[in-house]
Amino acid sequence: MTLKIPYEDQLHADTVAFLSAQPKQLLIGGRWTPSLSGKTFVTNEPSTGLPLAEVYEAQPEDVDLTVADARAAFEKWRKVTPYQRERLLHKLADLIEKHSQVLAEIETLDNGKPIGAALNIDVPSTVEMFRYYAGWPTKIEGGVKPVSIPNRLNYTLREPVGVVGTIIPWNFPLSMISWKLGPALAAGNCVILKPAEQTPLSAVYFCELAIQAGFPEGVISLLNGAGEVTGAALVAHPGVDKIAFTGSTEVGRLIMKAAAGNLKRVSLELGGKSPHIIFDDADLETAIPYAAGSIFGNAGQSCNAGSRLLVQRKVYEQVVEAVANSAMHIRVGVGMDVGTDMGPLTSLEHYQRVTRYIELGQQAGASVRFGAQRPSGVPQGGYFVSPTIFENTTDDMAVVREEIFGPVLVATVFDTLEEVAQRANNTPYGLAAGVWTRDISRAHQLAGMLAAGTVWVNCYYQFDPSSPFGGYKQSGFGRDMGHEALEQYLNTKSVWVGL
Repeated sequence: MTLKIPYEDQLHADTVAFLSAQPKQLLIGGRWTPSLSGKTFVTNEPSTGLPLAEVYEAQPEDVDLTVADARAAFEKWRKVTPYQRERLLHKLADLIEKHSQVLAEIETLDNGKPIGAALNIDVPSTVEMFRYYAGWPTKIEGGVKPVSIPNRLNYTLREPVGVVGTIIPWNFPLSMISWKLGPALAAGNCVILKPAEQTPLSAVYFCELAIQAGFPEGVISLLNGAGEVTGAALVAHPGVDKIAFTGSTEVGRLIMKAAAGNLKRVSLELGGKSPHIIFDDADLETAIPYAAGSIFGNAGQSCNAGSRLLVQRKVYEQVVEAVANSAMHIRVGVGMDVGTDMGPLTSLEHYQRVTRYIELGQQAGASVRFGAQRPSGVPQGGYFVSPTIFENTTDDMAVVREEIFGPVLVATVFDTLEEVAQRANNTPYGLAAGVWTRDISRAHQLAGMLAAGTVWVNCYYQFDPSSPFGGYKQSGFGRDMGHEALEQYLNTKSVWVGL
C-alpha cells in the first residue's frame, strides 16, 4: 500500500524517511519481521482522517514466538550487571533526546496532539523518566533480617519478575512507554511492548533507538495489533510473568480475568472522573487557568483530567465565566500547526464516543455554557470537537458519572467542605483530585477525605519521576513512577543459612 505522507513539507527528513518505509514490522528476538500471517492494519491521521501507516498485526502465533525469545533472552539479561543496565538506559535517554524532533512529529501525526505539546512535554518527560530509572539498577538492594532463631542468617534478594507484557494507551503513547519500560528494564526484566493499535508509530521508532542503544536481542520486543487479538494473547500467555496496563477500566477488568490462568502479576492504571474543587478563598487568578487546562489539555484525553469542576457558591459564576472565556480562546486545529492549542481526538471511534456523550448531556437536560459543536475552520475529515462546558447537571447524569475522555467539563456549585467531599467521592473512580484554597488546614483535611491516588493542592497536573502515580477503587492498583513502581517488577527472595 502506498500512503501519502501528510504535511510532508513541514517534517524533518528523518520523519519522512521513517514514514516512507512501510508496512511497519514487529520486533521479535531483536529482528524486525512481518507477522507470520502477513496480516496488516492501517492507522489514520486524526487531523484529516486519511490513512497514515500500514502496520503488521501480531497474531497469537507471533505472541508465542515472541514470548519464547524473551524467555531465552531473560536468562542472559538477568546476568547483566546493574552498572551495564544503567549505562544502556542512559544511552537510550540520550538517543531519545537527540531524536526529539522526529519523535514529536511522529507523535503528533499519530495521536493528533499539538506539535508544541509533543516537543516540549511528551518527549522531554520521556527522557527524564528513563534517566531517573537509569539511576536505580545500582541501588536495588536486599537486606539482612534480625531473626530470632539461633545460628541462622536470613537475608533477602530482589530479583526481576521475568518477562513483562506492557500494554500502552493511545493518549500519551511515547511517555507511557517510559512509565512502564523504565522501571521494568531497570529491575532486569525483558519487556514485550504492545502499543495501542491507534498509535503504534512512536513505539516503532522508540524500538529502533533501543537497538541503537545496544539492548541485547529479545530484551525489548514489539508486537503491534488489536487489543482483543494481540493484547488478549499476550495477557493470557503462560510464559508472561507480569502485565502492566494503562487504559480503560472496562479493559482492565478483562485483563484481570485473562491473567488468572497462571496467576501472573498485574498492575492497572485505569480511568478517572477527577473532581477539581475551588473554594471561595482560592487564588482564582491561578486556579482558573489550571481548571481550564486540566480538562482541555490534550483534548481532554487524560485519565486524570479535571472533568468535574466543583466551585463554592460565592465565586461559582465568576469561575465558570472565566473558564468559558478560556475555552472560547482555545485555538482548535491541526496538530502540526504551531499555533494550535488543542488538536483533534485520536480516532474516529473515540470522536463518535465523545460526541455521543455531548448529545446525552443535552438530552438529560444539562445546559451548554460553551461548545457542544464542531469547531470552524478545521479539515472536514478530522476528528475535531470544541471545548465544551455543561452546567445545571445532577450527579446521576451520565456526563457527570462516566468517563468521557474528551474536552467536556461539567461544572456545579457546592456550599460546604463535607458536601463537596461526599460528592467528589461519589464515583466508582479514584485516580486524582484538585483542591484550591488558601486555608491550609482545610486543604489538608480535604486531601485526607478524598478517595484518590493523587491530590493536587493549589496546583494540578504535576508529575515527577520520583512521585508515585496510580488509583483507588476502579481507577486501578499498583503505581507508576517513583521507587514504588520498581516493586511491581521485582520479586523478593528470602534466604536462610544455617551457621
